[in-house]
Amino acid sequence: MTATGPDNALVRKLIRANSGGQLRVLDLFSGCGGLSLGFDAAGFNIAGAVEFDPHAAQSHGLNFHGGDAKHSNPYDITDTDPKRFADDLELGPVDEAIDVLVGGPPCQAFARVGRAKLREVDEHPEAFLHDPRAQLYKSYLDYVEAFKPLALLMENVPDVLNHGGQNIPEEISDVLEAKGYVCRYTLLNSVFYGVPQMRERMFLVAYRRELGINQPSFPEPTNAHRLPPGYDGSRAVALKLLNGLFAGAHDYLEPPASSGDLAPAVTAHEAIGDLPPILAREALADGSLKRGARRFDIPTVGYEIDRPLSDYAAILKQWPRFEAPAAGLFDHQIRYLPRDYDLFALMREGAEYPELHRMATLRFEKQAVKQGLRANSPEWDELKAAMVPPYDPGKFPNKWWKLQRDKPVRTLMAHLGKDSYSHIHYDSAQARTISVREAARLQSFPDGFRFCGTMNPAFRQIGNSVPPLLAKRVAEEMRRTIKNAVTGLASPQTTASQAAE
Repeated sequence: MTATGPDNALVRKLIRANSGGQLRVLDLFSGCGGLSLGFDAAGFNIAGAVEFDPHAAQSHGLNFHGGDAKHSNPYDITDTDPKRFADDLELGPVDEAIDVLVGGPPCQAFARVGRAKLREVDEHPEAFLHDPRAQLYKSYLDYVEAFKPLALLMENVPDVLNHGGQNIPEEISDVLEAKGYVCRYTLLNSVFYGVPQMRERMFLVAYRRELGINQPSFPEPTNAHRLPPGYDGSRAVALKLLNGLFAGAHDYLEPPASSGDLAPAVTAHEAIGDLPPILAREALADGSLKRGARRFDIPTVGYEIDRPLSDYAAILKQWPRFEAPAAGLFDHQIRYLPRDYDLFALMREGAEYPELHRMATLRFEKQAVKQGLRANSPEWDELKAAMVPPYDPGKFPNKWWKLQRDKPVRTLMAHLGKDSYSHIHYDSAQARTISVREAARLQSFPDGFRFCGTMNPAFRQIGNSVPPLLAKRVAEEMRRTIKNAVTGLASPQTTASQAAE
């Protein structure tokens, strides 16, 4: 707003929104596009994205802009001026180009940066130079200031509720409210929104005060599940802090409760059970599974489009504009792990690494005795290395885990890009870790969504993403909120003029 009259850019945004125009989204720290996909499915227009990783940026450009070169380039947000970015992507005047800003700076940027420091960083352009941890936050603020969105969404790990003794979302809310936004934040778990994965995250939404939204809201759950102690405990700790140490957190909302009976959580089998089986040991024996990079430029597995499937699998096969490819699956490929396939077959569903390590050690010792090997001899050590994983079970209790077919899975992490042992397929006949496409299914990416790069970058992109189905639920709630707000405005011009006075 100016001191003398209404903000013309805001007026034009309000007029577009009031006339039913498609709201334009800019995705910061976008990765391959989990948030973008959810907002796209909810009826928003994905105008662009800022992403540093080249493979993820290429994936985003491929899926949302047909591979257009200018949308596929990586950008370092700390070194990319918002106006220059808008010019590069030909988005138009920077203060008119975007209606909704989504994303979230990595939580490391907030380490021990207190409320006074955050305000200092916002108010003094050079302040962030003295604290590099605040650079990404400063960059996010720069984009808010430049694009002046009607609404914004930030997502992060639950730990930001107590990051070094600070409630980061509350501090972010303070800064955004000073910029003219009304903010609220909460915790959402993807398993309650139709995703076959227990993934707890903090979501913060904010709306321009001119919209008259006094109480931003979050979507009600669609699915029910009893969280295991590890997940339920992290939520309980966060909520205890908010009721104790951070009792003054006036922008926090309790996670939404359901208003009726809910469907049970989607299970691992419902998510991936219809995909073509990959029998790892047989593939190893016949030579079809080899060491080397896995590329996704051509289909490698025939795809049975009409195979019986669950409601969840049907959603991901029939996702508008990302329908299952009739030619086959490009990325239903697995890691080359010859030492471990037999061990995977022996594991029971739900088993973890310590149990597996004991089993592997017993098998090795029996084989060593059978071969008459002397303990700690070179031959003994060689056989042990071939049969027993080297990780200390006391230090890595959760390193290996076998899915349970009748339950949702644990959180998919970016570490999938390293080994994927955290998600071993429940089917002992297949005896392997999950494929890239199965990871995508468990994260709720539709079958027609493509990942650029080889296997490791693809796994990392999936693990770093916001589950698109959860993003869609949040985006739908935001779309309804904005629509109801602009419908209730006397007129965009009057609203803007009143705010400028």
